[in-house]
Amino acid sequence: MHPAKLGAYLAKLSSVGSISEEETCEKLKGLIQRQVQMCKRNLEVMDSVRRGAQLAIEECQYQFRNRRWNCSTLDSLPVFGKVVTQGTREAAFVYAISSAGVAFAVTRACSSGELEKCGCDRTVHGVSPQGFQWSGCSDNIAYGVAFSQSFVDVRERSKGASSSRALMNLHNNEAGRKAILTHMRVECKCHGVSGSCEVKTCWRAVPPFRQVGHALKEKFDGATEVEPRRVGSSRALVPRNAQFKPHTDEDLVYLEPSPDFCEQDMRSGVLGTRGRTCNKTSKAIDGCELLCCGRGFHTAQVELAERCGCRFHWCCFVKCRQCQRLVEMHTC
Repeated sequence: MHPAKLGAYLAKLSSVGSISEEETCEKLKGLIQRQVQMCKRNLEVMDSVRRGAQLAIEECQYQFRNRRWNCSTLDSLPVFGKVVTQGTREAAFVYAISSAGVAFAVTRACSSGELEKCGCDRTVHGVSPQGFQWSGCSDNIAYGVAFSQSFVDVRERSKGASSSRALMNLHNNEAGRKAILTHMRVECKCHGVSGSCEVKTCWRAVPPFRQVGHALKEKFDGATEVEPRRVGSSRALVPRNAQFKPHTDEDLVYLEPSPDFCEQDMRSGVLGTRGRTCNKTSKAIDGCELLCCGRGFHTAQVELAERCGCRFHWCCFVKCRQCQRLVEMHTC
């Protein structure tokens, strides 16, 4: 099955209702047979996979909201457009954030007691070198990561992981999960008289998903262009430019340069930037010059309705007036 279907099947998963019967697994478009079997064996986990898919799409659209490619989803096209069918850095980000979304949502479901198959991570216990007591419910990131590896990576492994695109996808899937692992946090609670910290209990928690998105967006900006090369008896991806230092497991890699995303090309799934709102005063990519690709932009006065003159009333609500405000809006 085509690698682009990753985005497609995750989007489909994100839009279906509750996955509570084995027959639902058969109806999920885009799953390969081994994923259907996993779905049937892990029905209770599939709602978390669906939530993780939705989380990934929303985070992708947030991170790229001011870029020429804004992670758009269209019903008539594969989610994220056909750009994901090419081995670009955009595809690298989509695979990484999707893999991370599944691991994150499954981990959260374990800790919240939703799933019978897993619970809190009980391996985190005893007293830490800093002197606090490991206690409470540590997030079971090991289970979330393992499930993401099994469910998401099986698509690439089923094709034989020696193709360049499969190697790229597997690497970026793992980089997505690493972004959670490297940003795990320690959260604590104090116990003692009047809130004093005589005893402090702590647990490990996943970072907010926004932090994962930011980390992967930075990896996107510094992604390494790679090419396949035979290393010993196997194939591996190495930097196309030999002067670049080798990428780590946490970096994103891509095989081919991206289009400029300026003009609409529906065959390639590129929406173009016409009609997009731009920032007239910015010199960055969200500025009208760069976002509009030098085509110019329209300026219009737009009336915005917003809450104003808000007052707190005892007790307990806030009352506001509706105000109209004229703003200048610039569109490509």
